[in-house]
Amino acid sequence: MFKGESLDKVADVLTWVVLVVAPLVGIAVFWIVHILPEKIAERRQHPQAQAIQTLCLLSLVFGGLLWPLAWLWAYSKPVLYRLAYGTDRVPHGHEEPEAPPREKEREELMRLRQRVAELESKLAEESTTHQGKA
Repeated sequence: MFKGESLDKVADVLTWVVLVVAPLVGIAVFWIVHILPEKIAERRQHPQAQAIQTLCLLSLVFGGLLWPLAWLWAYSKPVLYRLAYGTDRVPHGHEEPEAPPREKEREELMRLRQRVAELESKLAEESTTHQGKA
């Protein structure tokens, strides 16, 4: 098919492809496959997504031995998480965090104190009005 100079050119191109392009593509595919469980866990709002991410990174270090475990974990439904925390899904992303519970408690306490003060003043007015009539 190829002869002479054209055979040398084809061999040179093939050499570059085998020595440079193939390893780069292989490394990229290896990396993409190993972060898939992390992406699946985030998409499914898995409550242990950060632990799955850590397992994916460890799998990269150990040559892919832990990857099947991360894959299974990402697709599993948390068994005791609902019992412990009341939900089996956790939203991931950059949402605004809710106010800490103590802040909410303080706000509710202030409203309740204000309401008690209003009721006490109303009761005092009613008692002075009844005393004035008697």
